[in-house]
Amino acid sequence: MTFDDLKTARPDLAFIAHWVQPGAHVLDVGCGDGVMMDYLQTDKRCSGYGLELADDRVLASTKRGVRVIQQDFEKGLGIFGDNSFDTVLCLSSLQMMQHVENLLRDIVRVGREAIVSFPNFAYWPHRVALLRGRMPVSKTLPYQWYDTPNVRCATIEDFRELAADVGLEVMECVALAEGRIVNVLPNLRGELAVFRLRKKGGG
Repeated sequence: MTFDDLKTARPDLAFIAHWVQPGAHVLDVGCGDGVMMDYLQTDKRCSGYGLELADDRVLASTKRGVRVIQQDFEKGLGIFGDNSFDTVLCLSSLQMMQHVENLLRDIVRVGREAIVSFPNFAYWPHRVALLRGRMPVSKTLPYQWYDTPNVRCATIEDFRELAADVGLEVMECVALAEGRIVNVLPNLRGELAVFRLRKKGGG
């Protein structure tokens, strides 16, 4: 997969890929259909694994040539030792987790750096939907309230506070809309929050 292919399919992933160093050893927690690992392996010569639970997504990743471990990562990353990876990705999966704090501590334990993304619940169309008395449905929150896999709704500022509480250093934080950085009023105008993290004191 080329960068242009990735940018066409998932502009958010194309941006995030810039934060992953060429040749890095990567763990993609909740890798979905494996599109990110596919790109990182073929274009940036990265190695590593995807972690996924759903049968159909494990199969899709495997067909792309991505090495996938089928596991419920809600139960932790105990199969990996400390600093086993250069970068751990957790992209648009965190909002589906019951135990967010534990997972965050685990991903910075097994990785020297982590990149986390999630739908920004403070995005202005979401606020408008709530003002109208409806739960928001958007590109980043595509589910109706009765069939959503999302169990956590967070804003950029919420996550920044949680990161500090669980001992994480925010190395970089951006808000994206259509895969582009939002510089003005990011917590209002950004549909996707992306954080680059490491353990405090991790150097």
